[in-house]
Amino acid sequence: MYRETNQRSIVKGISWRIVATTTTILIVYVFFDRLDLAIAAGLVETVLKVGLYWAHERIWFKIHWGEEKIEPFNLWFTGLPLSGKTTIADKVYIELEKLHIPIERLDSKDIRDLIPHIGYTRKERNRHMHRIGFLIQKLQKNAISTVATFVSPYTESRKAIREMVKNNIVVYVKADIETCKKRDYKGVYDKAMRGELQNFSGINDVYEEPQYAEITIDTDQMSVDEAVETIVNYVKKHYVK
Repeated sequence: MYRETNQRSIVKGISWRIVATTTTILIVYVFFDRLDLAIAAGLVETVLKVGLYWAHERIWFKIHWGEEKIEPFNLWFTGLPLSGKTTIADKVYIELEKLHIPIERLDSKDIRDLIPHIGYTRKERNRHMHRIGFLIQKLQKNAISTVATFVSPYTESRKAIREMVKNNIVVYVKADIETCKKRDYKGVYDKAMRGELQNFSGINDVYEEPQYAEITIDTDQMSVDEAVETIVNYVKKHYVK
């Protein structure tokens, strides 16, 4: 969020007065044909109205009548690995930035790069989700919304996020596991099936499909652009009037 500083208000006042004062000087000169009187009138008007403009801006800064507060929200993308969560979420984030609302992007890979050795067991994943929930809480206290992408395969971890953060919007990116395998440019599904990766959601660990999600995106039926439009329209309808 940004606030109007005294210095910015003063500079805005001066820039406007340059235009307005020039207009006043020209009007006085045209009517009275006296350049000295026109300049004097322009200078007096400039000093008085810059001060009045500054006072007017400061008073309205303290009056919140007519302002509409945008409540921070959290778009929580969940789904199998390679279901398309990140691709869709990245585009949604770009579109929401255009609305000029404070928003941040959180992705599982980025967080795990910052906090290595988190682990992938059920207990470790659930503990990690509480860390993410705490981070989102802190961002929301500063009126910052979030677009978060995490496999979050367990019901209890998604429930924890819903309880910890305000205005949580679960986006279930649904994809058949065979479709995810076809998108496996990293080869992680092959490694999991060979036993090289343990606790891999959908192969040697469960993915508990959300029983309730505000938005369900079936990537076998919906294009990326259609998914983005659906999600952005939902946010606009409920949180950005």
